[in-house]
Amino acid sequence: MSDLIQLRSPDGARATLSLQGGQLLSWQPAGAGEQLYHSPLSRSGPGLAQRGGVPVIFPQFAAQGVGPRHGIARTRRWALAHRDQGRQDALAVLRLQDDADTLRDWPHAFGLELTVRLSGAVLEMELAVENRGESRFEFQAALHSYWAVEDAARVVVEGLQDRRYMDSLSGLDGVQHSHRLELLSGKPIDRIIYGPASPLRLIELGETQTRRLHIETEGFDDVVLWNPGSEHGLADLPLADWQRFVCLELAQIEHRPVLEPGEEWVARQTVRLL
Repeated sequence: MSDLIQLRSPDGARATLSLQGGQLLSWQPAGAGEQLYHSPLSRSGPGLAQRGGVPVIFPQFAAQGVGPRHGIARTRRWALAHRDQGRQDALAVLRLQDDADTLRDWPHAFGLELTVRLSGAVLEMELAVENRGESRFEFQAALHSYWAVEDAARVVVEGLQDRRYMDSLSGLDGVQHSHRLELLSGKPIDRIIYGPASPLRLIELGETQTRRLHIETEGFDDVVLWNPGSEHGLADLPLADWQRFVCLELAQIEHRPVLEPGEEWVARQTVRLL
């Protein structure tokens, strides 16, 4: 059985998901090109994290816990729970739950569901976390979206004004004062921006046209903005490909949700190509 799930809505929007990692790899809105970056050097397989698309971060962000970096979800094989094509959309639901391997890394019984729906110029993603055990647990989560661009130095982000952030490169705190955050050519950026997320706009200022992604959230409080810069040294990323993407990801990092046995937490992101 192939690890890849292909979705196509009646209006021509397309997406590809991978059961390995429970990961959206590709999204092409109706009448438009690819919106997600996926590294040509990325490898897929048990225990490996793919570079690109939209990895699911759970139950910890980065090294903010005692388990594997960015958690256990992005390196496990998920199952296809449901797939459907409606009159105006297409969707798939992927599921992951605890097993002997996950319990060694994180000793809690859980269930994850990732729902992906596409229609026209809109992509909807929902992440649900269920406590299947007999004791409470807390966690962090994120949809680590790699948005494809032609040149990261031509990208600005709107919607972060007056938000607190922590610069993960320097360890210093700050506040985003300006209306637009501009990425500097070749310079890395790694920020966790805290607080209720207002609608975000990722804008690529092209030479002939401007591309805009409008991103809304329900349930995610934080935002991560990351690009490794020109001297990244990442083995699974071509040297020049730092220019080809910007990670603007919705996350729940600062205030960790706490689930009692039987409880569920749900968060969503809705992305529209304008």
